[in-house]
Amino acid sequence: MRGTKSPFVRSPRPSPRLLTVLSAAFALVLGCAAGTGQGVSSGYQYFSKPGSSDAWSPKISGWQSRELALPDIAELEAPASVSGSGTVHGATRSGSSLREKYFSLRRAWKRDMAQEVAKWIQREAKGHYRPDGAIDHWATLEETLAANGDDCDGLELLVYHFLRDLGFSDDEVFRGIVYRPSDGQHHMVTLWFESPDDPWVIDPTGAMTTGMPRMSQMPEWVPLKVFSENAEFTVEARASASR
Repeated sequence: MRGTKSPFVRSPRPSPRLLTVLSAAFALVLGCAAGTGQGVSSGYQYFSKPGSSDAWSPKISGWQSRELALPDIAELEAPASVSGSGTVHGATRSGSSLREKYFSLRRAWKRDMAQEVAKWIQREAKGHYRPDGAIDHWATLEETLAANGDDCDGLELLVYHFLRDLGFSDDEVFRGIVYRPSDGQHHMVTLWFESPDDPWVIDPTGAMTTGMPRMSQMPEWVPLKVFSENAEFTVEARASASR
C-alpha cells in the first residue's frame, strides 16, 4: 500500500553493548523502587491553588482571557501562500513569515499523520475484520476492541477516535456513510475535511479505496451522511455551476 514517509526521524539503533548497560541500569532503578515500595518524589506539589495576592495571577489571567477570545486554530486564517498541497515538513521558501512556516508545517504533518493512520488500519483490518452477520450492529469503540475486531463501522472508529486524539478538531473529522449505486453497497469511512468541499477519505477495510484519496477521486461512490457523537448531516448534491 502507498503512503508517505513518517515525519518522525528514527534514532540510530544502539549497540548490543549499550543495550546491556542500559538494561542493567534500568533493572537497578526498578530494584530500588521495588525495595522502597514507592517512587522518588520531586519535592514539589505542582497543582496547588494560587493565593489571592499572587503577583503572577493578573498576568496569567490576562493572557488566558485573550487566548480564549481567539477562534480555534482551525479557524485562524492561513496565509494565501500556503498552498493546498502543503509543504514537506514545513519547508518554505527563504524569507517566509513565521505564520507561513507555522501553517505549512501544521498542514504537512497532519497529512503525514492521517496517511500513517490510514496505512495502519488498512493493514490491521486484514486480521481483525469480523462481519456482523444477519443483524447489522454498529459497535462502540470499546466493543470493537473487546471483540478484537469488527466490520467496517467498528474498525472505522479506530481511525475516527485516533485522529481526534491526535488533535484533529471535532468540526473537521467525521464518520461518513457512502453508497455505490452500481451494486447498492453501503460502507463506513472516516472523512477528514481539510477543505470543506472535498474531504480526504480513510477507508478502514480498503473495500472502497486504499491510501487516502479525496472524495472527488471516487466518482463511483456517493456520500450520504456525515455525523459524529453530537452532530448529523445529510449530504446533498450541489447544483451544477453551468446551466
